[in-house]
Amino acid sequence: MLRLASSSETRALLLKNADIAFKQESVDFDEEQIIASSPKNFVYQATVGKYEANLKAFGYKDYPLLVADTVVTSQNQILRKAKCVDDARNILMTQSGSITSIITCFIYQSVEKKVIDISQTDYIFKPFDMDDLDRYLESGEWRGKAGACMVEGFCKSYIKEVRGFESTAMGLSVEVLKRFL
Repeated sequence: MLRLASSSETRALLLKNADIAFKQESVDFDEEQIIASSPKNFVYQATVGKYEANLKAFGYKDYPLLVADTVVTSQNQILRKAKCVDDARNILMTQSGSITSIITCFIYQSVEKKVIDISQTDYIFKPFDMDDLDRYLESGEWRGKAGACMVEGFCKSYIKEVRGFESTAMGLSVEVLKRFL
């Protein structure tokens, strides 16, 4: 059993589907304060910030601690969570017909070991259909998603090629984590 220090339903589902026992509870960390020169540096800083906040709140003696963060990047831009529908449209248009990289970092801390992993999955997208994009934006499913991207949802039908684990793109590299459990 581990403590998933994340409110992400997708990360919880990934752990459940991987048959990894967990309890889910976390404290917040404000990512807006991060200044980073690269997407990998950003996701690492965000994960360390979450790790430190949750370590202080819960420790890792009773349950191993697992924290994670994900960043989306395309055309040399870090694509954060969209603040409004126009922001989401601009972020998604950056990805349309382009290579989009989704980078996930996790920190796993138990009494026996500490593991830090940064994994990347690249998606090559076909150009998005504008009517389909409008329906997705109206649905609001993009809210709270890094890069407004849902590779398991809206973006799935536009994938031409994938390089890496889908779980990494969904927010937790379970294939990597399982090696250490």
